[in-house]
Amino acid sequence: MAGATLPYKGTSGEGTILTLDLGTKMGWALRQGDGTITNGTVEFKPGRFEGGGMAFVRFKHWLDEVNRFAGPIQAIWFEEVRAHAGVMAAHVYGGFLAHLTAWAEQQEIPYRGVPVGTIKRHATGKGNASKAEVIEAMRRKGHNPADDNAADALAILHWVLDEEVMP
Repeated sequence: MAGATLPYKGTSGEGTILTLDLGTKMGWALRQGDGTITNGTVEFKPGRFEGGGMAFVRFKHWLDEVNRFAGPIQAIWFEEVRAHAGVMAAHVYGGFLAHLTAWAEQQEIPYRGVPVGTIKRHATGKGNASKAEVIEAMRRKGHNPADDNAADALAILHWVLDEEVMP
């Protein structure tokens, strides 16, 4: 959604901002219009007797539910990963990214990726910070992330709110 304006700077009256750490076990954070911040993880692993596409079907339904009950979503930011540990990780990330961007385009919601190093540097002061360091940084901000996925989504959200970023 090039050219669309993304909301920023945590003021009341703006719509919901969703930030995501894309993956089968996905971290998420929401800043709703009233300033409330929530976060967690959701798992989209297909069941034993399901095809691989079920993860993406569930992801789309999850996005619909978030938009319906916590939204409307005004903007989405996600962790932009450029190097993956393996081929399978790259395929999974690419699938979630494709479904996210297609869904956002259909809903006319602007979206933007944020490089991993940018997120870590903002959260901890180090672009190569460990998962534990990002979790600790989010705890210092008053959050209790369930795991590194939720911590990454929170770190993206704080970057968005602190940096007044625009697309």
